[in-house]
Amino acid sequence: MMSRLYWLLTILLTPLLWLYTLWKIWRRPSYRPGWRERFGWVPQARGRRPIWIHAVSVGESMAALPLLRALMERYPGQPLVVTSTTPTGAATIRRHLGGQVSSLYLPYDTPGAVRRFLRRQNPCAGIFLETEIWPNLYRAARRARIPLALLNARLSRSSQRGYGRFSALFEPLLRDLPIAAQSEKDAAAFARLGARRVTVLGQIKTDLPEPEAARQAGQAWRTQLGDRPLWVFASTHAGEEELALDVLKLLRREFPDLLLVLIPRHPERGDAVVTTIRAAAQGCRRRSRGEAPQPGETAVFLIDTLGEVLDFYAAADVVTIGGSFVPVGGHNPIEAAVLGRAPSFGPHMENFAAVAQALVEAQAAFPTRGARDLARQLGNLLREPGLRAAAGERAARWVRAQRGALAATLEWLTREAVLPAPRTPELRRAETEDPGPAAGDRAQPAAEDADSRN
Repeated sequence: MMSRLYWLLTILLTPLLWLYTLWKIWRRPSYRPGWRERFGWVPQARGRRPIWIHAVSVGESMAALPLLRALMERYPGQPLVVTSTTPTGAATIRRHLGGQVSSLYLPYDTPGAVRRFLRRQNPCAGIFLETEIWPNLYRAARRARIPLALLNARLSRSSQRGYGRFSALFEPLLRDLPIAAQSEKDAAAFARLGARRVTVLGQIKTDLPEPEAARQAGQAWRTQLGDRPLWVFASTHAGEEELALDVLKLLRREFPDLLLVLIPRHPERGDAVVTTIRAAAQGCRRRSRGEAPQPGETAVFLIDTLGEVLDFYAAADVVTIGGSFVPVGGHNPIEAAVLGRAPSFGPHMENFAAVAQALVEAQAAFPTRGARDLARQLGNLLREPGLRAAAGERAARWVRAQRGALAATLEWLTREAVLPAPRTPELRRAETEDPGPAAGDRAQPAAEDADSRN
């Protein structure tokens, strides 16, 4: 009953989604490219059926990179399609993998949009990252006999409450869905919602390859910026720029050459952030305009571009994670940790509570309560190079100790029959001589046929 009501409601809301999309394009021009894909008008896939991975935004896209590279190695020649929800997520995939995968936007969860998407792409499997559960999409995929899995799965308290209020809608979706949870706590949360196929496999993001390119770029920035102390505050949201500027004012009393590298989570907010910086009477340069900080006059370097967070983490003396001083839930601190930077963050790290707590317990991260507490903590780190170097080494060591989740996840996907076992080199040579059904081309009814029956 609940699923039918949801199905009907999404049909009725479709005209509003068109209006919402037009408004979004007007407010954020970056949403214009590919807007038709959000209604399921994606290209028609040709040849072998692709493996489909969904990574909603930047954080999930970064987590997906090790998985995507492993899939390319495990299934040579297998098409991969990656869907995102945000332009920044899509740009992250394109920047790191270019034309090696197809990058599309996830359709809205309306019956028509998901039907078009599945009919046109006809994936052989669907892999969702973290907390992405869409009733119409999941049901349409199951009707098309497309195996699904939820990887790197986590549930914040707010997500638990939200899904729990509509348990009649989500419990049937979760009941038989293979779920690889990040932690025992996440696994228990999914079990309370009715999931029965939950395994704890950890964070696949800890299997990120060593970011040598970022280290080289970071060194180039250090050379360009000189020996100024460098504070990187990344993935900020509205309200956090004001906090950063208050902290900067306090810190510059002791460190007058301190440069704040401010990286908004959404680069299109650049103009609004510049207005905030100028209102605080601070000199600012913008990366999107090719400007460079000037010694003695630039206090803030605004990185209103995509794909450079790791570069500036590598250049930083101290790092702060955005989304944690406003009730957003924080962003993943692993990217800073893997580069040997022990991050500071605010009280709102609900989305990454297990990782944040583990880093704190390893003395590799610094939780703070607000502006003055953050200023005090950053001041200690800037004052004591040995203190921050030791904490950074502990952070990198913690990441190295967590690795292995990716290999376990790939084996689990095979065990749960989401993906086929990889073909050996001998079998691939035999298939070249006598082509047969390829990985990802298992005999299944096409999505188009399945959709036409509903």
